[in-house]
Amino acid sequence: MFVVQESIRNSIHQLKHAQTISDKELRVLLEQSNAATDDMLFSEADQVRRERYGTAVYLRGLIEFTNYCKNNCYYCGIRQRNTRAVRYRFEREEILSCCEEGYTLGFHTFVLQGGEDPFYTDKEICEIVSAIRERFPDCAITLSIGEKPRESYAAYFRAGANRYLLRHETADASHYSKLHPAEMHLSNRKRCLFDLKELGYQVGSGFMVGSPFQTTDCLIADLRFLQELDPDMIGIGPYLTHADTPFSQYPNGSLALTLRLIAVLRLMFPHALIPATTALGTIHPNGRELGLKAGANVVMPNLSPVRVRKWYSLYDNKICTGEESAQCRGCLENRIRSVGYEAVTDIGDVKRS
Repeated sequence: MFVVQESIRNSIHQLKHAQTISDKELRVLLEQSNAATDDMLFSEADQVRRERYGTAVYLRGLIEFTNYCKNNCYYCGIRQRNTRAVRYRFEREEILSCCEEGYTLGFHTFVLQGGEDPFYTDKEICEIVSAIRERFPDCAITLSIGEKPRESYAAYFRAGANRYLLRHETADASHYSKLHPAEMHLSNRKRCLFDLKELGYQVGSGFMVGSPFQTTDCLIADLRFLQELDPDMIGIGPYLTHADTPFSQYPNGSLALTLRLIAVLRLMFPHALIPATTALGTIHPNGRELGLKAGANVVMPNLSPVRVRKWYSLYDNKICTGEESAQCRGCLENRIRSVGYEAVTDIGDVKRS
């Protein structure tokens, strides 16, 4: 045991100073770490985050503007074939109203997230983005609306969007095929991510931890793909089940492994903007605080109207579905402060150096 612990400690030191270790070392770190080595890992990750970002935790205003989706991913509660889902979508003015409320609360980044909803044509998305850009010129606009043709991404960028979030979910093609229907392909997801980078977006990707059929090899492939992509933002969270999906009988992912991976990502990507996700707060009452202590530096309070929050149900038991925006922000600020960090509402661009 002592030999393994010493090996892990050496791997953490190497990861911190060289931003990479071998696949064999990653496997040991992910599979055989324990409380003592985790404490070291989290401490080193926190130090790296503080060197780059200080104690700042960036608040992003999340607007879940549609829960319609044309896809049938086997893990997702808003998949098209979930006939029990209560559907909704916002008109343009409703989205702008959410932005107005967020701006009044001090937010300077808006994240427009939704299923892949064909109702919103490229023209409509561009008009929404342009309206936000005109009304809030000092704010960042992030889109998270799935796979699109390159020309669509280019149009959104010209309209004023400057960030895009698109999790790759898994970088192992065989695993990807077990999570998605046959018409969806990992190669297209990767194409989208590289198109976004080439067009000039700040790009976010990421993956689920503990999804059905996932192995350590899958996780190592995820880390290697992220090294290839070199994104600005990396979002990971534990896989959480939804009762109305084909994966309803599979267990949730591991909080401990998710935290370990957040810390690994912080050491591999010192510049990255890494959220402490709602999924973390759902799997554990203090999950987001634990994520911050492991190296995360972003949280995304919900600006969507309370009346629809429970319907944007990617997984069961999602937190914060009944809180007003101001209440949600106040709660998060207190939680962030309780673990030694400071909530800030700056645009919070990535710090590459």
